[in-house]
Amino acid sequence: MSQVLEACSPPMTALALAATAPAKHSPAWAVLLKRFYDRAGQPLPALTRLEGDEVPQPYHGLLVHSSDMTGTLERFYGQPLGITVLGRQAESATYLREVVLHIAGGAQRVEYGVIQIHLDHFPQVARRRVLAEQAPLGGILNSEGIGYLSWPQAFFSVESDDHIGAVLRLRQPCRLYGRRNVLLDGSRRLLAEVIEVVAPVEPPFTLARR
Repeated sequence: MSQVLEACSPPMTALALAATAPAKHSPAWAVLLKRFYDRAGQPLPALTRLEGDEVPQPYHGLLVHSSDMTGTLERFYGQPLGITVLGRQAESATYLREVVLHIAGGAQRVEYGVIQIHLDHFPQVARRRVLAEQAPLGGILNSEGIGYLSWPQAFFSVESDDHIGAVLRLRQPCRLYGRRNVLLDGSRRLLAEVIEVVAPVEPPFTLARR
């Protein structure tokens, strides 16, 4: 079974970083992530947009698909996932939160994410479960039998900063991979928008099966 790296690969050299550094302005697809960083008074980490085929394995198998991340990560790690909410903000029928997914009952952290959930498009029971903050959104959708479409909008790499490093418990900075995704219901109404950054994994690994 794959494990989260406690120590990432050595950080890229300054020359390599300069060669791949993105523009200073925040890309439109990263606005949700920037919103949480702005609230914390922190600068957004360096993000580099990638095409799907540019995402290396095993991250390609974890990110480049049209499935929810909860189920994908549970299949990859072979264990159910739990959730810890790091911060939240409610705006009428919109609920935003910053989360980390971890192996249920354990300390191993497997994903950092920020998500905007449109509660008015959820059945009442599912809405209550979302607000209870006891289960990942993908798990709620699946267990409640809510049909949905997962539609990735962008893939990216990010140089871990102090915040993401602390959340994922990394011992040193490294390059991580993530995606911006939206979830739509059967009527194509927006259920959620999410930025998902998966934790490092070390070989040997088994690709997620969908």
